[in-house]
Amino acid sequence: MNTTLRDIRRDYAGEPLPADLTGFDPWAFLDGWLADALAAQEPEPTAMTVSTVGVDGRPRSRVLLLKDAGPAGLTFFSHYDSPKGEELAATPAAAVNLLWPTLMRQVRAVGAVERLTERENEDYFRSRPRASQIGAWASHQSRPLGSREELAAAVEAAARRFADDAEVPCPPSWGGYRVLVDEIEFWQGQASRLNDRVSCRRLADGWHVTRLQP
Repeated sequence: MNTTLRDIRRDYAGEPLPADLTGFDPWAFLDGWLADALAAQEPEPTAMTVSTVGVDGRPRSRVLLLKDAGPAGLTFFSHYDSPKGEELAATPAAAVNLLWPTLMRQVRAVGAVERLTERENEDYFRSRPRASQIGAWASHQSRPLGSREELAAAVEAAARRFADDAEVPCPPSWGGYRVLVDEIEFWQGQASRLNDRVSCRRLADGWHVTRLQP
């Protein structure tokens, strides 16, 4: 390798954030950026890094898919009995990050986390492809796996279990989480690393919005 990591550089460019932040609505702005990410054909426009804190105090991150965004919060789905589920049960708060490298944009958010209702879980689970539904029953997420053959056998067993059912039921240990966002920041890359940043903090009477140094 002739190039070292420190030699890798790319200058950023993009439309600056609004100069006048009066009336800035973070949810409407996020909707616009999500639409832009789809239009730009970002490879995974809804990919979202979710960071939680373990019982040992160490932060852990993984990429999940954002399934809903709005004033109620940011929603994603997972296994409740996974390590992240155990971490969220012990410390129900998370930091999330959306990155769109084609557009040189990212969004950071922080907030308390709550589980979705059983009905919300079932409604979303019904919308998933059947193969993904079967996989949710077959996988004991993040637990040790002896081989891929072992996983394939578990998938086959789950498929046989529900072979005669028109719908695969939602597993009781699988469902959604909602991040109740109280901080959200929009970051737009700019030339010479003079990036444009706007931070929003939820107050009792609305959002406090301010521009940040790069």
